[in-house]
Order: sequence, then C-alpha cells, then structure tokens
Amino acid sequence: MIKVLRSGFLTFYKNKFKCSFGKNGLTKNKREGDHKTPMGNFKIMKCYYRSDRIKKPKTKIGCIKITKKMGWCDDCRSKKYNTLIKLPSKLHHEKLYRKDHLYDILVVINYNTKPAITGLGSAIFLHVAKKNYNSTKGCIALKREDLIILLNIIDKFTKIKIG
Repeated sequence: MIKVLRSGFLTFYKNKFKCSFGKNGLTKNKREGDHKTPMGNFKIMKCYYRSDRIKKPKTKIGCIKITKKMGWCDDCRSKKYNTLIKLPSKLHHEKLYRKDHLYDILVVINYNTKPAITGLGSAIFLHVAKKNYNSTKGCIALKREDLIILLNIIDKFTKIKIG
C-alpha cells in the first residue's frame, strides 16, 4: 500500500519520496474548493500522460495519452461531476493538457467516484510537483522522476492510504 504521511513523504515498500498535498492539509471531510487532500484508503485508477513531453510510462495500470480535448469536470451542478469530459465544454472543469508540467503525468485516485457526490471534491490525482513542492489544491504531487518510479512498481491492485 502507498502511504502518504503528514510529514510530506510518500512511501511504498522500500521507497520514500518527498511529496506535497493540499494547501490546507488533510481532511476526512473533503469539500470542493477547500484546498484539502482527502484522507482514507483509495484504489489507484488510470494513468494519463503527455506523449509530446514524455514517453509512455512503463506501468501495469492503464495509460492514456492526454489530448487538448480532455478536461476533468469539477462543476457541482453537473451529472458529469468528477469525471473525464471532452472539451470544449460549458461545464466548469480543469484542462488536462496544461502549459505547465504538473499534468505531464497524472494518476487518478479513486476518491468520490461511482457515484460521485457533488460537492465532496473532484480531480484528486497523483501528479508532478512544482520544483519547490508548493502545496496543491488537494492532489498529491511528486517529483516527475519519483512518479515514474512509482508507476513502474504499482499495479491495478495497489491502494493508497492518505493520512
């Protein structure tokens, strides 16, 4: 099991990586826009990557190329809340094809899915950290090289324990 520790580290077997998480810490009561990372045990879902910036990660979980038409719905009024959507869209969303490098690789954490309950938080990912490990809006961020190492050793049965 991957463990995200309050100390700002992520561990998996013998690996220990520096990480960042939500600006307002960890919570058991996640809400959309609170800048907190949800606590609990979750499955690891699919990996998405920018093929124009990195080669396809070697991993045992599904891997999908990010295109300019991909977004993640964070619109609390929508039935598509917390799901991948096609852009352009009138729904409030995050673009997966970003100018910065944060989503060059991202892994969806199975938080608030199937069914997604509107308002309880969306787009909770493992993704690339900023150079100084600045906090996130609720995701968990790792150095790109560390995320690639992690992807090499996890599989579809791997779970993540946050907090």
